[in-house]
Amino acid sequence: MPTFRVPGAELAVELSDEGGHPVVQLHGLTSSRHRDRLMDLDLGRGLSGTRLLRYDARGHGHSTGRTVPEDYRWPVLADDLLKLLDHWFPGEQVHGVGPSMGTGTLLHAAVRDPGRFAGLTLLVPATAWRTRAAKAEIYRKNARLIEEQGLDAFLGADLTVPRPPATVGTPETVPDVAEHLLPSLFRGAAMSDLPAPEAIAAIEVPTTVLAWIDDPAHPVSTAEALVDLLPTARLEVAHTPTDLARWPSILCEDVARHG
Repeated sequence: MPTFRVPGAELAVELSDEGGHPVVQLHGLTSSRHRDRLMDLDLGRGLSGTRLLRYDARGHGHSTGRTVPEDYRWPVLADDLLKLLDHWFPGEQVHGVGPSMGTGTLLHAAVRDPGRFAGLTLLVPATAWRTRAAKAEIYRKNARLIEEQGLDAFLGADLTVPRPPATVGTPETVPDVAEHLLPSLFRGAAMSDLPAPEAIAAIEVPTTVLAWIDDPAHPVSTAEALVDLLPTARLEVAHTPTDLARWPSILCEDVARHG
């Protein structure tokens, strides 16, 4: 499996090269390429005729990481992403897709280098701005729980949280992260937020935002705010597993349209 070195980590990378437009696919916090596939968030599985780059973010899946919370802030993950794109797709415009933390990473990268992206497909953006502080405190509590009582205590509490109706039928999964790294990942997430609204409003990249209902960590209100801010954006909201099953085809349409 190819790896790519960034400061403080080795990233596990895979490229599915069928020619055509370059696409980069990210994943969410505590997830990975493998776990997103189990959760039906591997939208790239429906793509053909593209060069699809997928990777595990630092500290996740098969990538390495350090017990340094600052390493997992979204602007740092955006640095990693831009380095990957410079290496794999130098000088090319890329379509970016990813959920939650992946959305945060893509938006920070697009603020920094908007010309790098031909289009964006943003999935279940996390709670942000005014609603972020409460979520950050939950992340810090999770970090302390794991340190004091172990991973099983965290998993036991996490499994009691109701699942969004669109995800009914997908298997229960656990973090694809080494236990000793999880507290640092959660503290890095607690330090993170989406870019400032005025910075997002300057991203003139065609964007689709995909949300689902009844998920306090990824509220539809964040998705709606992004669509209001972004100059060329549209919103689709999933209520059922059937709606969720459409998302890979939406990515295909986005890539064809923006590529």
